[in-house]
Amino acid sequence: MKLSQYFLPVLKEVPAEANIVSHQMMLRCGMIKQTTAGIYSWLPLGFKVLKKIEDIVHDEQIKAGHIPMLMPTIQPAELWQESGRYDDYGKEMLRIKDRQDRNYLYGPTNEELITDIFRSNVSSYRDLPLTLYHIQWKFRDELRPRFGVMRGREFYMKDGYNFDLTEKEAINAYNRHFVSYLRTFNRMGLQAIPMRAETGPIGGNYSHEFLVLANTGESTVFFDKSLLDMDTGQGELDYHQNMVIGQIVERFTTPYARTEDTHDANLFLEVPEEDRIESKAIEVGQIFYFGTKYSEAMKAFVVNPDGKKVPVHMGSHGIGVSRLVGAIIEASHDEKGIIWPEPVAPFFAGLINLNYKDEECVRVCDEIYEKLGSNGVEILYDDTDERPGVKFAKMDLIGLPWQIVVGPKGLREGKIELVYRRTGKATLLTLEKVLENLSNAHKKIAEA
Repeated sequence: MKLSQYFLPVLKEVPAEANIVSHQMMLRCGMIKQTTAGIYSWLPLGFKVLKKIEDIVHDEQIKAGHIPMLMPTIQPAELWQESGRYDDYGKEMLRIKDRQDRNYLYGPTNEELITDIFRSNVSSYRDLPLTLYHIQWKFRDELRPRFGVMRGREFYMKDGYNFDLTEKEAINAYNRHFVSYLRTFNRMGLQAIPMRAETGPIGGNYSHEFLVLANTGESTVFFDKSLLDMDTGQGELDYHQNMVIGQIVERFTTPYARTEDTHDANLFLEVPEEDRIESKAIEVGQIFYFGTKYSEAMKAFVVNPDGKKVPVHMGSHGIGVSRLVGAIIEASHDEKGIIWPEPVAPFFAGLINLNYKDEECVRVCDEIYEKLGSNGVEILYDDTDERPGVKFAKMDLIGLPWQIVVGPKGLREGKIELVYRRTGKATLLTLEKVLENLSNAHKKIAEA
């Protein structure tokens, strides 16, 4: 994409309403624009990142055997009254009426709706296990929405639901989601630590949150630092090997790790003092096992092998897709701007023409743009007439993994500058080497 043809409304100054890094940088980069309190328009740059995160979430869910679908944003109140949550959920639920005075709500979550879909279509244990999920906009009427997309009222979320015949099989599903989440966040360049958490309005027997360490986090967490060194594993994984999946879960849940809601100070003291960490963190995902809470209330029964009708065991699993954009920025930035991990970067590289009036600079930039583009490498080409200092500052702020700098002086020596944003390391290379190095780097990420 040529910058002269793109919509990228970069701001020079930090907006006064932005208090945390991710909110500041997303506004300054032209990723989002506030429509009203806690509700944002996702502009082209932000939308690209959002979709890349969504694609990774989809990919890992499908690898785990989960089936994508899509449910509506508006739900009938009757379903929530049936489960007992309509009056219990609180003021965060946006309740609405249509012109015929029927009660609806803008969905904050989908346990009731998915249970209704299940009970209308599944009646035998032979159709189990089953896990359905979708990625959809949600709404929770936060009293004081703040921190940009980190705590908005409208947000983009993956939520999934498993249906199993027995508690044992439901725990296998819980573990499968646990591991798939570890691998999902790892692919985004994040280290998300799983921690025992409260179930909240979802309910259920137990739950784990996945949290990214950040000074601006809303949650206080307590954990054993050994979790920082644990490897989520690489390569293919058979999610149907329940024993293998269970062993991974056991490895990550044995060390102490809890949110402030479930923290046990006495248990924490059993961790060696040098290994105790107390920190702020951002929640990016949560999984629940709630047994038959919804299936009993809403009569989601199946016939078991003995011919008896029994309620199915259920769980739910969420990932804050839009929140992840902010979390990644909080975890990966410097004083100049964002540092995007390669898999979620809006563009793989930024191409800077230091002299748009120089014919040779234009020719070489066009060649780089065309050849890398033909290899599937997305390039943001700054072909504008702005000063070099402005161009460098803009690229640093946007934070693309690589910068390609083409100027008259370097070309006279047959060299082009290639800069790796994360380290700031700059290397002078020939045109052929620049093309080769970036194509190989992109291929490696694509195959990961």
